[in-house]
Amino acid sequence: MNRVTNSLEETQAFAKEWLQTLAETKDQAIVLGLYGNLGAGKTAFTKCLAKELGINTPVTSPTFVIQKIYETNHPFLKRLIHIDAYRLKNGRELQDLNFEEIVNNKNNIVVIEWPENVKEILTDDHIKIYCEFIDESTRWFSI
Repeated sequence: MNRVTNSLEETQAFAKEWLQTLAETKDQAIVLGLYGNLGAGKTAFTKCLAKELGINTPVTSPTFVIQKIYETNHPFLKRLIHIDAYRLKNGRELQDLNFEEIVNNKNNIVVIEWPENVKEILTDDHIKIYCEFIDESTRWFSI
């Protein structure tokens, strides 16, 4: 699934469309890795996803706190865990945040910005979204 968006509204529509493709898992969280340079749209996509999950509180990048947890209004995804791994050196640092417990909860959706920094702790089947900056209002997403 590839999409070029020319506005935040189009990114919102893309997040909604993608979310509707998800099915409830039996035993694990949905883990989403957002790949892309600074300004590529990773946090914007996460904000749009949060809105579609019914989160009404402001969603900001957890760059300095590493992880933020939000309660949702979604039927089976009850918590959005937003992780910014930009400042992490390896996946062991996520273990200090109870990462194993988080990913073993089927009611969680885990969004990780800069997943390449913690790649050794991620399973190969995590969902990869590649984000690219085209210009000030245009982004390219590929799942």
